[in-house]
Amino acid sequence: MSVNLKQLAEALGISQTTVSRALNGFPEVSEKTRRKVLDMAQQLNYSPSPHAKKLATGKSKTIGHVVPQSDHMMINPLFSDFIAGVGEVYSGAGYDMLMSIVPRAQEENTYHKLIASKRVDGMMVHAPLVNDTRIALLQKLKMPFVVHGRSADDDDSYSWLDINNRRSFERATRFLADLGHRRIGLLNGLESMTFAQRRRMGYMDALKEAQIDADPQIMFSEDMMEPYGYRCMHKMLALANPPTAVLCSSILPALGALRAIQEAGMEPGRDISIVTHDDMLSFLSNSGDIPMFTALRSSIKAAGKRCAEMLIDAIENPGMEPSHELWETELVIGGSTGPARS
Repeated sequence: MSVNLKQLAEALGISQTTVSRALNGFPEVSEKTRRKVLDMAQQLNYSPSPHAKKLATGKSKTIGHVVPQSDHMMINPLFSDFIAGVGEVYSGAGYDMLMSIVPRAQEENTYHKLIASKRVDGMMVHAPLVNDTRIALLQKLKMPFVVHGRSADDDDSYSWLDINNRRSFERATRFLADLGHRRIGLLNGLESMTFAQRRRMGYMDALKEAQIDADPQIMFSEDMMEPYGYRCMHKMLALANPPTAVLCSSILPALGALRAIQEAGMEPGRDISIVTHDDMLSFLSNSGDIPMFTALRSSIKAAGKRCAEMLIDAIENPGMEPSHELWETELVIGGSTGPARS
């Protein structure tokens, strides 16, 4: 059974203020008193309440995540894997996570409230947009934060971790072009987000390099879910000149595309090729000696862990320079790609 601060102070016969200062390393407390307090705290199994710790240190030991409401965000395995990664690091470092799910129109107001109430020591920013106003707001409020992604290529005024999305999709499209594919479809994410914009740029760069005309009829941009891949693959297969390959922004629409292809009596890798991004999820692993999908691989959970480490560093080292990490993807050859058929 543990005691609280009041009970510990009564056992010692000194004030709660002195006990609190001794426990939290204030220099005005003598070493003799500090030692006495620490010894008694250990004997009585003292357990500080989070509220008391916050009052003593001025820190909440909590990191905020403000997430816009979405039909799919909270069940999206990509988001879940990222949260699993950050949560693992937070727990190991003694931090809690506070997640606020709000309408997009209330995001900025929620940041103001969380910071003004001193409920959080730092913020994790998800899914950055072009010229994202959240970044300028957090800089103005002098709140430590890390962005999973980037708003603009040339802005290093804040800490971020990103995938080299443009190079990744350029490489994948070039790979398909080298296999002889001249009709390469794109199932992209929402292009209001910078990661998806960069992926389209890489795709377009490679088409231009291979002297392949871009066709808007086989280029799509939506929330990256399985039904989206299924529906759009059906549309493409119904064209007079359907694609012989498709590049997907996530394994979820890739699975939808695969379902449509198989329903049409076609075989991936023989009749049509598929390359996907984000193929290694905790509950859905594209693994084996020959993976089902050819993929651009980068661990979302590992990105979550590293973002959390960067943010805790920024919180615990005020004034440190922003840090930036740009990760490359690994091209893993699976059974879903092959030469274009005439």
